[in-house]
Amino acid sequence: MNRLKQVILVRTDLKMGKGKLAAQVAHASVQCFYITLKEKPELAHEWIKQGQKKVVLKVPDYKTALERYEKAIERGITACIIRDAGHTQLEPGTLTAIGIGPDKEELIDEITGDLKLM
Repeated sequence: MNRLKQVILVRTDLKMGKGKLAAQVAHASVQCFYITLKEKPELAHEWIKQGQKKVVLKVPDYKTALERYEKAIERGITACIIRDAGHTQLEPGTLTAIGIGPDKEELIDEITGDLKLM
């Protein structure tokens, strides 16, 4: 099987604290894995076997985050939008992160390969 990975896109314009950022990344990873497990179980299990590769990348704003999410969905790749509950630093419903995958590394790279590491 091909190499699999999951990518988490984090909005840098929100200036989230380290703890908030880590929590949003975790939410995106778990939610996308859960969707993949339900819809593409063989892919989810293979990703686990391969070591659960995750990469966290920066997106500058809401628009860029949403565009990457839409591209993933259009191409049949599992993706999820993470919105903050608004209990601490952000307004309720603020889009903080996008989860993409797990899926084939080359498919995800077509959507996120130009973004920089967090």
